[in-house]
Amino acid sequence: MRIAQVAPLYESVPPKYYGGTERVVSYLTEELVRQGHEVTLFASGDSETNARLVAASRRSLRLDKHCIDQLAHHIVMLERVFQQAPEFDIVHFHVDYLHFSMSRRQQITHVTTLHGRLDVPDLFPLYQEFRDMPVISISNVQREPLPWANWQATVYHGLPADLYQFRAQPGSYLAFLGRISPEKRVDRAIEIAKRVQIPLKIAAKVDRVDKKYFKSAIEPLLCHSLVEVVGEISDREKDEFLGNAYALLLPIDWPEPFGLVMIEPMAGDCVLRRSSPRDNGRRSYRFHRGRTGRCGGSSAPDSKAQPEALSGSLRGAFYCHSNGQ
Repeated sequence: MRIAQVAPLYESVPPKYYGGTERVVSYLTEELVRQGHEVTLFASGDSETNARLVAASRRSLRLDKHCIDQLAHHIVMLERVFQQAPEFDIVHFHVDYLHFSMSRRQQITHVTTLHGRLDVPDLFPLYQEFRDMPVISISNVQREPLPWANWQATVYHGLPADLYQFRAQPGSYLAFLGRISPEKRVDRAIEIAKRVQIPLKIAAKVDRVDKKYFKSAIEPLLCHSLVEVVGEISDREKDEFLGNAYALLLPIDWPEPFGLVMIEPMAGDCVLRRSSPRDNGRRSYRFHRGRTGRCGGSSAPDSKAQPEALSGSLRGAFYCHSNGQ
């Protein structure tokens, strides 16, 4: 088939550091090429792919200090997509709703994978208007705010089998991975580390919109001797970072549709520990309780309950699971 993959321009495909959507687009694109399909990737100019690359910007926009209007580059990219649309059997969009108005007016076969949260009230009238657009969810839970949308399928995220190295022995520190923002609650991760007296390494980015929050709420907490900020890391660095950790902390406070950060530690045999008062079971389908992870509703485990809350014995279960037992 002749397939077009349309990626966001904020990160390269695959991303150099942070970027879940672009990472998934890369996995999908490369596998389609491997299977013999003729794939065209619309993405930033610093992307690396075996598909035909149509560069819509010189480089990824988030890391481009000279980029002021990121939306402008996406509009130009969409114009190029629709100019070339007759050349494709299907166009697979990963840019949310940006193309909806154009897609409605063009006779093309297309589908959109929605990678983000859909519980934002501002989105409801938009998706009501474009309820005919064929969309794909990344989890069944993601659909709940928009049950009447034109859902085609749920396709869960996956990872290449050889991406992370299995390590049978537990590491010596707790890990926090991803992004520092109010809803990711790195402050809770720091509190957990302090309570159980285990070092915490934070590998995360800070977006421009979150810099004020970082300065006022998080930076004062980083002076503790147990806390170390690593910064953004690449996939290659992530293997060692997760593999040498005792457990990954995920105390998020928002309805995550499907975070890659939840399955990445499982691939490298790092225990996943997540807690959130807003959980409501939204993430329970990603792991088997006590086998591939541990969940809790409190913001931090009691220090006396450390063996239960962050049990190294879970690693034996991971080992069995990884070997198909």
